[in-house]
Amino acid sequence: MYAIVEIAGQQFKVSKDLKVYVHRLANEEGSKVSFDKVLLLDDNGNITLGAPAIEGASVEAKVLQHLKGDKVIVFKKKRRKGYKKRNGHRQCLTQIVIESISATGGKKAAKAEKATEPKAEKAAEPKAPKAKKAETTEE
Repeated sequence: MYAIVEIAGQQFKVSKDLKVYVHRLANEEGSKVSFDKVLLLDDNGNITLGAPAIEGASVEAKVLQHLKGDKVIVFKKKRRKGYKKRNGHRQCLTQIVIESISATGGKKAAKAEKATEPKAEKAAEPKAPKAKKAETTEE
């Protein structure tokens, strides 16, 4: 079983007992975190897709540690101008481990899709009279 979940503005494919590095979270080390923005669930071939997220589904994780990533060197140069600029950056990261994936909301998302179908039919009805008005002006 795996899920695609949005954590701190980025999407990750996660499964149980997977360690993931994400952008720095405000939670303390050792605390538990719950992510509700689950975009896709795969339960042994049974795929549930959210629109945009699956209602009721969540991913539980535990914060292991806060750390900094590898240094990235940014070097800018303009040839023949004597311009050189060197800058470095280290991203602040949080390491989390996924403890469980809860898929309780898969059926609710399917019902929501059925509810939107009649609205699309109602929107198509007003378009027909507009076409008739165009025909009467041509005659």
